[in-house]
Parts: sequence; C-alpha cells; structure tokens
Amino acid sequence: MKLLKVTQIAKKLGLSAKEIIPYGYYKAKIEPKVPPVGKKTKLILVTAITPTKAGEGKTTTSIALADALTLLGNKAIVALREPSLGPVFGMKGGATGGGKVTVEPSEDINLHFTGDLHALTSSINLIAAVIDNHIFQGNELQINPERVVYKRALDMNDRALREITIAQGPINKKGVATNGTPRKDGFVITVAHEMMAILCLAKDPDDFKVRLGRMIVAYTFDGKPVTVKDLKVTNAVMKLMRDALKPNLVQTSNHTPAIIHGGPFANIAHGCNSIIATKTAMALGDIVVTEAGFGSDLGAEKFLDIKCQEAGLKPDLVVMVATIRALKLHGGVAFEDLDKENVPALLKGLPNLEKHVENMKKFGMAVLININKFAADTPDEVKALEDWCAQRHYDYALNDGFNAGAKGAVDVANKALALLREGDSNYHPLYTLDMSIEDKIAKICKEIYGAKNVIYSPEALKDLAFCHQMGCDNYYVCMAKTPMSLTDDPKVLGAPTDFDINIRSINIAAGSHFVIPITGTIVTMPGLPKVPAAVKMEEEKE
Repeated sequence: MKLLKVTQIAKKLGLSAKEIIPYGYYKAKIEPKVPPVGKKTKLILVTAITPTKAGEGKTTTSIALADALTLLGNKAIVALREPSLGPVFGMKGGATGGGKVTVEPSEDINLHFTGDLHALTSSINLIAAVIDNHIFQGNELQINPERVVYKRALDMNDRALREITIAQGPINKKGVATNGTPRKDGFVITVAHEMMAILCLAKDPDDFKVRLGRMIVAYTFDGKPVTVKDLKVTNAVMKLMRDALKPNLVQTSNHTPAIIHGGPFANIAHGCNSIIATKTAMALGDIVVTEAGFGSDLGAEKFLDIKCQEAGLKPDLVVMVATIRALKLHGGVAFEDLDKENVPALLKGLPNLEKHVENMKKFGMAVLININKFAADTPDEVKALEDWCAQRHYDYALNDGFNAGAKGAVDVANKALALLREGDSNYHPLYTLDMSIEDKIAKICKEIYGAKNVIYSPEALKDLAFCHQMGCDNYYVCMAKTPMSLTDDPKVLGAPTDFDINIRSINIAAGSHFVIPITGTIVTMPGLPKVPAAVKMEEEKE
C-alpha cells in the first residue's frame, strides 16, 4: 500500500502548515479545534455485543465505515483510541484494524507512536516519586503512608507488579531507612490510570491542569485528602504533557483522515478517545466515526453517560458490531467448532445482540446492526440472522471491509447515511448527575446489565459512605466490570437474567469527576497469557 504524506492528509482537512507538527512523513500532531457554532457534524458511535475470543472487529468496522463514507463522497474522519502496549504484547497483538481496512503506519501506532503514552507514564511516575520523596523529606503535609491511594504505572501487562513493597533497604546509624519509608504499593497499567482518564475528559490544557490538581493521591493522618496540587508539581507535569495534549493525525489504508488520541480501558476506565480529539474531528469533518471499548454495556454506556454529558456531545447513530461466530459462541458452541454450521446455536446466542441493541435505544439512539462477514458463515446462518433482524424491524447490513476494503462496507455506509438523514439526534443520558450514587449504580446494573440486585460488600458500604462524606454525590459512575459477560462473572455468556452484581469496593477519581465501583474480580494491572503475542512475534520475519 502507498501512503500519502501526512501533509497531504492535513491539506484534505484544510489545515495549514502552521497547524501541524510532523513526526516523520506519515504522522503528525495537530492543533486542537472545536466545531464552529452552528456546524452540524454527524457523530457515529461504533460499539459491539459482549466480546468473545472469536473476535468481533469493532476497530476494523470503524475504519471500514469511515472509508466507505469517504468513497461515497462524504468528508469523513475516523477518531480512535491509541493502542496500549499491554494488549499489543499480550493478547491482541495490535489495535489498528485488519485486512484491507487499517490505520497507518500501523506498527508505529501500535508501538511508540508520537510518545503520548510514554509522556503519560512519566508524568504518573513523577508524581509517585514526589509523594514518597515528600514523606522521606519530613512529610510537611502529614501524609499517612498507609493511605497513599495513588499508584505507579507501566504500559505493559505485568501481574507481578500488582502488589509490591517499596523502599526496602538498610537502616542507617540514625535509624533512618535510606531508601525511603517502606510501604505497600502497586502498579496499574497506564491506560487504567486516572491521569489517562483526565487526558481524555479534559476540554483543553487548562482544564487538564485543573483536573490534574484535583486528583487525590493520599490522605493525611487525620483523614484529609492530599491532592496533586498540594504537592506543587502540576507545572512540572504540564511540561511533560505539553505535546501529548495535542491529537495525532494519521490515515487509513484508503487515505481517509484518522485522528487518534488517548486510550483508557473500558472495563476499568471510561473507554473512549479524548474529547479534544473528537471535537477536533468534528470541527474538521462532516461525519465522524468513533468507537468505545469492549461491548456496549461498558464503553458505549460510558461514552453516552460520561463523555457525552461532559463534552456536550449529541451522537446521531450507534453502529452495533456482531459476527455469526461470536453469536454462536454465546449460543453455547465450543470455540473449536465455530466453523461448523449451527443455526440453532446462532438463534440461541441472538438474545445477547438484542440486549445490546435495546440498551442503546434506552439512550434515544438509532441503531444499525453491522454484521462482519467471515468465510465460514453459511448462507443458512446469514439468512437466519437477516430474518431475525427483519422480524424485529432492526436496521442491519453486512460488512466485508476486511476482505474488500472500503467497497465491502458500502452497504453499511448507505444504511448509516439513510438513518442520519432521518432527523436530529434524540440522544439523552441514562442517568443525570443529580441522582444519588446508589441510584446511578442501580440504573446501570439493572437497565444495562440486566441484574436483579446490586450487592455491596461491607468494604463497599464503607466506601459509599465515604463518597457521600467527600461530596461525590454529583459524580459520574464509571463501573469496573469484566467485559466478557453482562454479569460480573466472565464465564456467563448470552443475555442472562435474575443475577446479582457484586460490588466489592468503590474508588474516588476526583480529577475525572467519577466514582469507580469495582465488581467481581476485575484488576487494574492485567497479566500476560500463557503464550503472549510478544512470543508469537518471534516467528515473524523482520
């Protein structure tokens, strides 16, 4: 494939040479923009059914749809998250699409890109170093070492770093620990850290600095919060983050402009690219295609409840990605048997798709089902799925972008355009900020997941009382839950009912303005699988 120089992509968008900072021939930072008053850019959100190891292809769909819209003569832009090195070297091996619909240069994007995640990781760990240095140097702020809630970060999957003890070492003749005050600590993956969330929720650098200063890092011996602002390092972090706050411009394999910026996980954080990037894309294009992580119960719910309320966005359409393979898996077929025709299992798995579609309608959204084609899909399976959609009056289209490029997604693009022409957005959030924390949590768990009850552990009840004490009642709720099920048990597939959601603790993210109820066994530092993608790369040709 022959890529255009990034200066040519910028020219397509009407950007001048002064508005781009090239990083080589095919990548650039661009100056953030906001849509002019009265500009009616259409915003399409791509989400998916409950993920399976059979794969759904959400990023591939986003890119294919943007390419097909461009092919049909529209000024389209795809706005995506930046890949994390954790999944790149862990399970996925990359996050830039696939087949004939990718964002390029894909290996650069998957790895160091323009250095945003490195700047973010350095900023996170600078603050961590300052906290422990402050305690060591006299502890003027009276930080309780046992109540430091701020974690260090690494953009890599490494379960050994989840719980560690720091500052171990010798005691000098004066009885002072020379390496600092020993305490229990731990690492989270960079994309699960609150600073990634505030990068993606900030409206501009000034807003980022305010949110940064508001982040709670610890509590004093008498229980008062200590913030980043109290540590007096906000200016130092702003120096590190100066360029990382600017969105990145690249292109698809079909030369459609792509803006990629930020990348919080959706099972732990809010799973959307930055507000800065989305608004920049909406200022420069007429149709923007964006995505939210994992299934619609996580990324899309957080996009619609958190990002859209915070940014004042009104999305126009949800594209729901599904595959016959994944639906058969939800219907009980073993992974190794997915290539065999099984219409009954497909029909048994369809309630999962139905639940996700109906959930999006609760936000007032029009929904288009995107069925990604696989070679093993049989005519009878395709007909069964199409008949099911037609019986329920669901809009749907087949997508073969992986194999055929932009042309393979034209049907999806035409259906999307038809739905966009039907009128203005009817979007509304599921909950409002004036609702209690408990009511917000119950609303998400019962209406989106389908739970019967929400069960709080004793620790979670204490955390909830503390949230009220800290004045967090008007915060958003950012659920931390397994992406592999609508429940908090990753082994439960399909669309279950009559189950409980178990909340074991609740964290406060004051910079992000949300509380994080942690369910089940979710962790903020993933581990590597038995055979990581990094090991599989050994077989690749250089």
